[in-house]
Amino acid sequence: MTRKGGFNGIAAACLVITATGLFTTPVGAQETRPGSEIRAERAALPEGVQLSTWVDGLEHPWGMAMLPTGGMLVTERPGHLRMISPDGTLSAPLEGVPNVDARGQGGLLDVALHPDFAKNAYVYLTFSEPGSVAGTNSTAVARARLLELNGRWSLSDTTIVFRQTPKYASSLHFGSRLVFARDGNLFVTLGERSSRSVDAQNPATHLGKVVRITDEGKVPEGNPMVGKTGALAEIWSMGHRNPQGAALNPKTGELWVAEHGPQGGDEINIVKAGNNYGWPKFTYGEQYGGGKIGEKASTPGYMPPIYSWAPSVSPSGITFYSSNSIPQWQGSLLVGALSGQALIRLQLDGNRVVKEERLLTNEGMRIRDVLVGTQGEVYLLTDAAKGRVLRLSPRPK
Repeated sequence: MTRKGGFNGIAAACLVITATGLFTTPVGAQETRPGSEIRAERAALPEGVQLSTWVDGLEHPWGMAMLPTGGMLVTERPGHLRMISPDGTLSAPLEGVPNVDARGQGGLLDVALHPDFAKNAYVYLTFSEPGSVAGTNSTAVARARLLELNGRWSLSDTTIVFRQTPKYASSLHFGSRLVFARDGNLFVTLGERSSRSVDAQNPATHLGKVVRITDEGKVPEGNPMVGKTGALAEIWSMGHRNPQGAALNPKTGELWVAEHGPQGGDEINIVKAGNNYGWPKFTYGEQYGGGKIGEKASTPGYMPPIYSWAPSVSPSGITFYSSNSIPQWQGSLLVGALSGQALIRLQLDGNRVVKEERLLTNEGMRIRDVLVGTQGEVYLLTDAAKGRVLRLSPRPK
């Protein structure tokens, strides 16, 4: 374990951002970002919290899942799944991973454990699945059993349980986070594949949607599009751009999602059944290089975000922090930032963001995913050709 230092003594500084406040229903038009008075503070780690490298030698890691044993599964975008033992030993790539289209933002992406993993050993993976037409692909979800034989781990009985349709020739905007709800159903966030942004408003496609499926990939009761003509029954919500972060609020059980906006307009949304989050009709962002996209006012029928960034920070993995191991962070939403190169802490008052801190800003790291461990430690996944799993934990007393 390597100790990293050099940040805790830095004095806090402020940099101005714009952010949104709380909305519950899309009533009327919202012309400006609510909560724009919030200022993002560069902040040091809380006193007594240390940053260390737990594992290195990963190639563009993307997702991670904590195992009951204290170990971890980590995906690498080129198509590898690795096991990390509790002492930080990194395994060779596991066999049984599905074939991925590892181009651009595509590859092997998120990983999650079944809620009854201790009984069934099911692991779920999202990945960019190649299509039958050259160059096409889409996000897919695979389920497999994690097995150990003679000290070697592998996946068996790998089955595709969901495929985003249609497949499209793009290497961008796969979305791709997995979150199990309290009822055992599975949320999957899906990007709109960039140049097909108009399909985020088309219920006949999975592009730019959050879908809700059973653990076997079937349509559960209560999905809002069930029985609607011309709509795909897996859809839970629509109007999303590229949601690369998702987590269940431990207090309410609601799904929170972090989305990449265009130039500006990154968002945090509380995703509810049947809601439309506006992309590309409504956005606070603009074209790359400048230029209008849609409207900056949320007309009735579109849900504005509860929080937004401009300039962009490129939010990725998110997690809620409820442990008392780092008491200053209790009740916060932790957000990994890629272009923002920071761990962002959003202090919450219910569903309202009241403060933002940007941590580790001097480390030069693209933070792809964030996970809270069993003892309240925080794991960070860095997106790099030589990626790492970092750990934030209280210093031993």
